[in-house]
Amino acid sequence: MALSKTDRRERLRFRIRKTVSGTTQRPRLAVFRSNKEIYAQLIDDVNGKTLTAASSRDKEIDASNVNKVEAAKLVGKAIAEKAIKAGFETITFDRGGYLYHGRVKSLAEGAREGGLKF
Repeated sequence: MALSKTDRRERLRFRIRKTVSGTTQRPRLAVFRSNKEIYAQLIDDVNGKTLTAASSRDKEIDASNVNKVEAAKLVGKAIAEKAIKAGFETITFDRGGYLYHGRVKSLAEGAREGGLKF
């Protein structure tokens, strides 16, 4: 039986989450990509808390009127800025079962440009 695209992604996501987890000192940067938007969260898995988040729906990114790949880069820079303000420089990247390509790669590059290390 062939898996649907979402089932395949869920399997990949669970396989990634077996090894990738966030701590209080090194949170996990989780990425969710919908057809239209992209979301990023810094998560402390030890305490089960979301520390900070950014998305392409934020006012300044939404108003910039750029394509989806460029918006993802802006989200990466925004999450990096918020993370550094909260005192985090090193993070663990969780691509959420998506291929490291396109918008996910663009978000990661934006976060690196913003000063995050992973």
